[in-house]
Amino acid sequence: MKNILLLGSGGRECALAWKLSQSALCGTFFIAPGNAGTSEYGVNLPIGYNDFEAIKSACLEYKIDIVIPGPEDPLVLGIWDFFKNDPKLKHIIVAGPSKEGAQLEGSKAFSKKFMGRHNIPTADYREFSAESFEQGVAYIKRNDGPIVIKADGLAAGKGVVIAANKVEGVKAFRSMVMDKQFGEASSKVVVEQFLDGIELSVFVLTDGENYVLLPEAKDYKRIGEGDKGPNTGGMGAISPVPFADKVFMDKVINRIIEPTVKGLKQENITYQGFIFFGLIKVNEEPYVIEYNCRMGDPETEVVIPRLENDLVELILKMNEGKLNEVVVAHSSRAAGAVMLVSEGYPGNYSKGIKMEGFEKVKGSLLFHAGTIEKVGKNKQSEVLTNGGRVLAVTSYGTTIKDALKKSYENVDLIDYDGKYYRKDIGWEF
Repeated sequence: MKNILLLGSGGRECALAWKLSQSALCGTFFIAPGNAGTSEYGVNLPIGYNDFEAIKSACLEYKIDIVIPGPEDPLVLGIWDFFKNDPKLKHIIVAGPSKEGAQLEGSKAFSKKFMGRHNIPTADYREFSAESFEQGVAYIKRNDGPIVIKADGLAAGKGVVIAANKVEGVKAFRSMVMDKQFGEASSKVVVEQFLDGIELSVFVLTDGENYVLLPEAKDYKRIGEGDKGPNTGGMGAISPVPFADKVFMDKVINRIIEPTVKGLKQENITYQGFIFFGLIKVNEEPYVIEYNCRMGDPETEVVIPRLENDLVELILKMNEGKLNEVVVAHSSRAAGAVMLVSEGYPGNYSKGIKMEGFEKVKGSLLFHAGTIEKVGKNKQSEVLTNGGRVLAVTSYGTTIKDALKKSYENVDLIDYDGKYYRKDIGWEF
């Protein structure tokens, strides 16, 4: 039995908590800081997931054996290095890469150069900063069609602009580099070729040499139906992805996954954890849009329900460098998740709105994202909204349509002021 600390407070962490708590290998289970949903599976600790000293204290107090960072921030900030460099903590398994490995997500320029060194297919790009601003403007003006402008660092999922033309491109570039739209994260900017295709997300767990392939997913980023409006953290997801057939996935494995895992090893970059491949299929060929150094959200809310293996056992095998001994089983059932969000998201929105109707839900999994539990005036516990993305409703089905039909039935039973959700998740299929 292993005592486990899961870091994070979103829908991804709620799905991971649901899965981890089912393991016969899971001992005492804590989530920091967690949300109203994670408290069903373990004990929430009022600790920020970037507060390394408080995390250390909790690990020592509760005799933690495994730490699982959910979000990217603690990984990019070096939580793996923090643990491995501390004599009191170095025995604890951290399911995530070193600070250097997390640069796959932490720096767009780093990941682009890495892909170049290992011949991994991705869009052509150039890198610019304030010092090379005029060269950047000239580069953008040479492109007629859409062009992609990306802040180099972490920008809470908002650091990417797909500019329809050169005027929009220069405007976005200026906002990031000269106006410091994302602070230090946009002091360096990657300007890249626009790839026209259909996106999907692929996930592996690696021990640094071997890897296992988890179920793939497709998420829906735009706030509005028909994929209109600004990007969000994700309005829903499906798994499996119908167009990701064996022929396509063999290309992904041979051209992208294996060169990535081998490349990390060749460069002596310590990486034991999840790798998220944000991919796009262009004329039957896969290209990497981005890497993430952790699981995706809301993809986790459909990927983890379709993973039939014991997740704690997988993490222990990862730590031993023995993932080559594991056969991963993906459920034959489809999964579909619909995300409920707050009115105004991804812009300004209110928090602290009472939610009702949970007890009416039948046949779906509820993965809380932006929620908090508080004691109301009548001394009864209440669930309140506490974020832009509030709750993922996930269902199984024999097909994606069946799964989503069930999710939408239950979405209608949950109530709070300002509830919004997309009614067309999975529309292509």
